[in-house]
Amino acid sequence: MEQNPAASVALTPATTQVETTVQPQSIARRRIRQLLIALVSCVLLFSSLVMAFHAYIAWTLARPHIDQLRSNPMLSIGAAYENIEFPSVNSSSILSGWFIPADHNSSTSKTVIFSHGYGGNREEIWVPLYSLAEQLHKQNYNVLMFDYGYVQPKASVTGGIRESQELLGAVKFAKERGAGEVYVWGFSMGAGTALQAALQTEDISGMILDSTFILEPDTLYHNMKQEANLPKFPSQPLVHLFFPLINGVSLNQIPYGQVKEAEYDMPIFFIHSQKDERAPFEMAREIYRNQPDASGSKLWLVENDGHELIFKGHQEEYIARAMGFLKNMPARQHTAAAQT
Repeated sequence: MEQNPAASVALTPATTQVETTVQPQSIARRRIRQLLIALVSCVLLFSSLVMAFHAYIAWTLARPHIDQLRSNPMLSIGAAYENIEFPSVNSSSILSGWFIPADHNSSTSKTVIFSHGYGGNREEIWVPLYSLAEQLHKQNYNVLMFDYGYVQPKASVTGGIRESQELLGAVKFAKERGAGEVYVWGFSMGAGTALQAALQTEDISGMILDSTFILEPDTLYHNMKQEANLPKFPSQPLVHLFFPLINGVSLNQIPYGQVKEAEYDMPIFFIHSQKDERAPFEMAREIYRNQPDASGSKLWLVENDGHELIFKGHQEEYIARAMGFLKNMPARQHTAAAQT
């Protein structure tokens, strides 16, 4: 049987038209799908990089580089000393340090504990603590110098949460060694830690706080900006998110609000620079202004020196003011209940 040529000719243009119509539509859909996949992949990659970067910041903040000890009290200032160890009050860590008895009378009841800052150790070379220890030693104070737990390998900084318990362990040690009056001399985060510890005990008779640093959200972001010009959002909340996940403690556990509002029942000498690039002086001034007039607290603001560099810039005046403050400090009356 013969085929119908007309039918064959009539179908060919229609088929070709359908094929040519479907092909561009299919190609367009594939390209749109590929673009969407590429866009989602880029967004996910960028988000992952942002998250990883802020996780790294949270990790490094808790693990600063710390130099090894370079000397000891005998080599540096000619003072006899004792190697000591003691636990934190909650027994979470064992601390090591030096106990330097007073120069003229080893049975003196006055002991000064140095509370070193972030990234430092018991020597705090850039202050330097040996020079202050020498002055205290000559003026008949016992001196206790120790390392916070994060100085040890594999430990991390907690912004005063764990460190305040370690400082209280040092206070307890001094009391057990016969100290009637215990004074804390703190620097930077060590000063902020001292304020946290003082909320929990009546055994601290007074404090000297140099370049007070308290790890609250604003100061955290202030210091992050020193390293990189990061936007406050999302950098600040992301670091807060990752800090407990990586380091085991939440920055929300730091009682910075309570510290800033507290009225301490002891004299406190605040020393701060108006050009402090790490700890804005307004915070120290605010805490000072919250202290009762009768507390005997003092504030010394200098104009141009940097963070923890006031002693180096004003050595004679610094020593005169600090030692005068200690000398004129009355014995603490333990009448108020310790705050918790």
